[in-house]
Amino acid sequence: MMRTVDRAQVRAPIDRVFRYASEVERWPTFLDHYRWVKMLERFESDRGIVEMAAYRPFGAFDWPTWWVSEMAIERADHRVRYRHIRGITTGMDVVWQLTETAGGTEIELIHEWTGPAWPLIRRPAAEWVIGPIFVHGIASRTIAGVKRAAELGE
Repeated sequence: MMRTVDRAQVRAPIDRVFRYASEVERWPTFLDHYRWVKMLERFESDRGIVEMAAYRPFGAFDWPTWWVSEMAIERADHRVRYRHIRGITTGMDVVWQLTETAGGTEIELIHEWTGPAWPLIRRPAAEWVIGPIFVHGIASRTIAGVKRAAELGE
């Protein structure tokens, strides 16, 4: 199973960090690598289907990525969960877990996936390319942007 974990320590209160992490429709306003985020369906205030598109930069070239996820916001635990349901990463589970610390808030962003439905190259594609190059490349930028916005209180 492919598993990537990205972390950041944020000098901001947990409720502010959680707001930036969970209000995904606002991400393109403060995350330059996000092309769009659209709530396709809202089941209730804290659950829905969200479509996301981002760029993975490679020097002067930006590789476009896209996926659709079921999203669940767990306010009491400062957690946001996703299950990718469309796109190359269908079946990927994602958890944003926020923890209050003495200096502010720790963000832990976990992606787990068994890989694309491609016989023979499923595991190498997930573990050698998609996870470390694309998932980590986008997740690390996303966490850095959420950290920056929360610390500035934009």
